[in-house]
Amino acid sequence: MNTDITQADWFEQAKTLSTAEISDALDALKLPGSAFGIQPIAGPAKLFGLAFTVRFAPIDRAAPGTVGDFIDTLQPGTVAVLDNGGRLDCTVWGGILSQLAAHKGLAGTVVHGVCRDTAEADAAGYPLYANGRFMRTGKDRVQVEAYEQPVSLGDVRVCPGDLIVGDADGIVVVARARLQEVLQKALATRVVEAQILASALAGTPLTEARKQFNYHSLQRAADSPLNA
Repeated sequence: MNTDITQADWFEQAKTLSTAEISDALDALKLPGSAFGIQPIAGPAKLFGLAFTVRFAPIDRAAPGTVGDFIDTLQPGTVAVLDNGGRLDCTVWGGILSQLAAHKGLAGTVVHGVCRDTAEADAAGYPLYANGRFMRTGKDRVQVEAYEQPVSLGDVRVCPGDLIVGDADGIVVVARARLQEVLQKALATRVVEAQILASALAGTPLTEARKQFNYHSLQRAADSPLNA
């Protein structure tokens, strides 16, 4: 984890941002990142950290396989991003992993696929996001294909070290190379939206308050013809 990033003031401020605020900033910068279909499953619906990626594939050998030994290498604050190809018929994350991850101080886990033992994640207070839940193990059904390589969360690409943010509305991914730009845009937009709300609460008609602070251009790309 890059300490130059994680110790920066803007990075600390960004920990208060919602996925909606970050999604709007991504739209304004014409960037992808909103992971369709990934939702909070268990534990607190709040997640913020840099990604460690694991890609799984159907098993191609007779020897028994395992799906979670990588957890021994992860540092506190890391988000485990597991790409099981969106499979809904077997899991790659369960109760032992949730309890150990909580003990190690990981920020959370996001699965492109399903998870299980969700009551144990709840009990451990561990943030767990996925496409859904299903009880059947992935042991001897899938194997690790790659660590720390690009993976997918639905329609979003995730590279090692990308920022993963989750809340009750889902998951957004911010590419590491655009991290400061996106988060500072989101923080700046928050200030403007707070001004609009304050003005409206003080009695200004919402239509006028939005016009005063250029609300309709906040989430648009700078070169959008709608800004003309």
